Amino acid sequence: MSRLPHVADGPYAPPVPARELTVTAADGARIHVQVHGPGNAPAVVLAHGWACSTAFWAAQIRSLSADHRVIAYDQRGHGRSPANPACGTEALADDLEAVLEATLAPGEQAVIAGHSMGGMTVMAAATRPAVRAHAAAVLLCSTGSSRLVASATVVPLGEGRVRTWLTRRVLGSRAPLGPVTPLARRILKYGTMGPGSAPHMVDACARVVHACPRKVRHAWSRVLDLLDLDHGVRELRMPVELVVGTADRLTPPVHARSLAAALPNCVGLTELPGLGHMTPVEAPELVTGKIRALAAAHMSAARTEDAVEAVHAEESA
Repeated sequence: MSRLPHVADGPYAPPVPARELTVTAADGARIHVQVHGPGNAPAVVLAHGWACSTAFWAAQIRSLSADHRVIAYDQRGHGRSPANPACGTEALADDLEAVLEATLAPGEQAVIAGHSMGGMTVMAAATRPAVRAHAAAVLLCSTGSSRLVASATVVPLGEGRVRTWLTRRVLGSRAPLGPVTPLARRILKYGTMGPGSAPHMVDACARVVHACPRKVRHAWSRVLDLLDLDHGVRELRMPVELVVGTADRLTPPVHARSLAAALPNCVGLTELPGLGHMTPVEAPELVTGKIRALAAAHMSAARTEDAVEAVHAEESA
């Protein structure tokens, strides 16, 4: 369970799910899953990023659950998913595959949206049968496939060995983040958000990130440091759309542009002027609109309804 409370009201307050379940991944890791919205509605799956949780998607869940079935899960060690010794891209892929198999009916498709490490999760799982069977389209927000530390601009120096060395130590710090203070908000805003981000957005992100246990944060920072998923990008053959902030210090726009060039079926790249790394929080309406548009364009409503009805029939039998 998160150690700090999330925001209590407003668009970034986590809504109450229609149901919750625990999914077991291939290696036995237990993954906490929330399901929101009508049971027979088109499905959306949300994968959050490093040091975040399902609460990060609160604005998208609140809006989309009116007419979509929204499935959000905590990455292992984050939120309400217990920590597990296995940390790596294969573990991320295992968890996403397990969530898809547990929450979607055979033949049912969904739009999968991944932010930061959540986007890397989709790349890591690109060849998995469950992803190929269930992903109608994908939205990748503020993410990259390799060279993350070398390209990050969190440390205000020119690109090179010194900046990479310092960035590795900043992002991989074992220091506790502590309570959400005004100084903590300023630091988080500088590193992860655009200069114009509203205080309530910064506060929402700070509460989510500070709730991540420091051992988990450190362990996954090492995975991101060594990340190389360029091969996975080329295997994402479904329609994929990209969103990135031009002021993103963690995954600068160069990553989104490289992804757009490598993806077999890129259907759009949106660069948001002045926004940082936390695009689902900084531009909630735009990100929600992208997910909604992908669902409308690439999901068969008839197929979704048939698949869900078949599962309901089996459960009633």
